[in-house]
Amino acid sequence: MAEVVAIKPAVTEGPVLASQDKGVLRLTLGSPPANALSLATMAALQVEFDRAREDKSVRVIILAASGKVFCAGHDLKEMTAHRADSDRGKGFFEKTFSACANLMQTIVRHPKPVVAEVDGLATAAGLQLVASCDLAIASHEATFCTPGVNIGLFCSTPMVALSRNVSRKQAMEMLLTGETIDAATAKEFGLVNRIVPREYLNQVVNKYAQAIASKSSLVVKTGKEAFYAQAEMGLADAYAYTGRVMVENMLARDAEEGIGAFIGKRNPEWTDE
Repeated sequence: MAEVVAIKPAVTEGPVLASQDKGVLRLTLGSPPANALSLATMAALQVEFDRAREDKSVRVIILAASGKVFCAGHDLKEMTAHRADSDRGKGFFEKTFSACANLMQTIVRHPKPVVAEVDGLATAAGLQLVASCDLAIASHEATFCTPGVNIGLFCSTPMVALSRNVSRKQAMEMLLTGETIDAATAKEFGLVNRIVPREYLNQVVNKYAQAIASKSSLVVKTGKEAFYAQAEMGLADAYAYTGRVMVENMLARDAEEGIGAFIGKRNPEWTDE
């Protein structure tokens, strides 16, 4: 496969910084110390994810953050300021949670795999962001929590992503206590894939991303879409659906090429078709 060259210029200012190298788009939350999911930050992320959907040069997306906090969740100061509105902030709150729900679903439904690079605290909607990604790799210093219950605001929307990653008992433990868990516990719960020393985090995440980027983007897109779709089905429907997916996948040129290369003991040359 020919090397993919990024043609989109890097975004070096704003709440989300973007850069691209060899098919990997890196999106970095750039509003430390909290990297909160303000409306502006969510809008910027939405723009980047939407753009990457149609950009054939993007094969994998890394979601990272600058500073010591990965993401502290929604911008509570921004939201509190709108309590002075005539509707006590209801309209703004609806807009905020709608934007967040759309962003999280965009990540899950995105045709490109999304890898979270977590160093520091991921709390509330920040944890939701991590849980919505396809893979999550954390440093030993990373911590996670859903502390809404401590401030009178149950983490109901983060619960959606959390409960789709960990068991019900573990999700309820986090939601009801609001306690912070360390990276080792997060891995035990199934919230993250790997834990690595902070100094190697970027290197390991990039290795994962490049490994995925080397695959057929058509096959990866097919597989990701099927994974989340079948997870919402009953057993019989899931097998019927994935059987149809396998048939269509077998008819793809990249499946023919990949199987032929395996049998012929050579490296495949993907056309993403």
